[in-house]
Amino acid sequence: MEKKYAGIAAPLLRWFAQNKRDLPWRQDKEPYHVWISEIMLQQTRIEAVMKYYARFMEALPDVQSLSAVADDTLLKLWEGLGYYSRARNLKKAAQAIMTDYGGVFPDNYEALRRLAGIGDYTAGAIASICFGERVPAVDGNVLRVLSRLTGSRDNVLLPETKKAVTADLRAVMPEQAGDFNEALMELGETVCLPNGFPLCGECPLREQCTAYRQNLTAELPVRIKKQKRRREDKTVLLLIADDGDIALEKRPDSGLLSGMYQLPNIEGFLEEAALRETLTSRDLRPSEIVFLRETKHVFTHIDWFMRGWRVRVHHKPEGFLWVSPRELQENYALPTAFRKLLKES
Repeated sequence: MEKKYAGIAAPLLRWFAQNKRDLPWRQDKEPYHVWISEIMLQQTRIEAVMKYYARFMEALPDVQSLSAVADDTLLKLWEGLGYYSRARNLKKAAQAIMTDYGGVFPDNYEALRRLAGIGDYTAGAIASICFGERVPAVDGNVLRVLSRLTGSRDNVLLPETKKAVTADLRAVMPEQAGDFNEALMELGETVCLPNGFPLCGECPLREQCTAYRQNLTAELPVRIKKQKRRREDKTVLLLIADDGDIALEKRPDSGLLSGMYQLPNIEGFLEEAALRETLTSRDLRPSEIVFLRETKHVFTHIDWFMRGWRVRVHHKPEGFLWVSPRELQENYALPTAFRKLLKES
């Protein structure tokens, strides 16, 4: 039976050898480096990750230091990358490596897959790049490349599509499995770009590519989202005491942004009169109330619409954590959704 992706390995590997970017986590095949970079790169572009990766490695250079880091320190290091459950899973996985594997990184796909926060793609990336295991690593970039290559109209957002692509790709994995996986990722990140504007003239697979031959690059891959998004409206308060301290609250230990600090907020939009009444009922005595701005923050399935108010108060009632602006900057991880409003203060 003909293999679906037959013939792509050799041109891909030649292209990758000549065009791969010099990235800090490619300086060696240390699994810790590859692991951290892959988790950071989920939902985030390489250009944005570089500074976070350098800062993270300086503070937590190995599995042992990650396993022992304080949660607040870890979240501060992760601040700006979003999806904070990824950082928490990093620590859980590091602790498992220390206790179950004696601090030595597991060297195969199946063991990696059992670690917290490591899915099929990340396990495949680490196993192939660091240990030479011939397993695929299929992410969105790879799905885009292979959908265009074959002209597939399967919905790439469906798990069964990814499963089928992974099985077909496994059948053509070369000995240089790590380079092959990285080549596919690199091609998707730098050449076979999304939104219908790939650089087909630079692609080593263009002669085999159905989308290129049939002018389908704007239509592929097919991405059909089924889940409806939910909207949440919030009145967000930048509470500032006379001494300049700012009020924070800690979010619940489960759910969205679990365990993180936030600016105090109220469900729904409040106009100034209703806001003043609410503040008074909570033992906050505002000396100044100033509207800042309205902003939106997008999560995976929820959109937050926020109206921010700066409120100056004469005293600091209990129920809040009051910190100086310097402490807030240096010690507390505040989600990007709330930092947007700080810039307006």
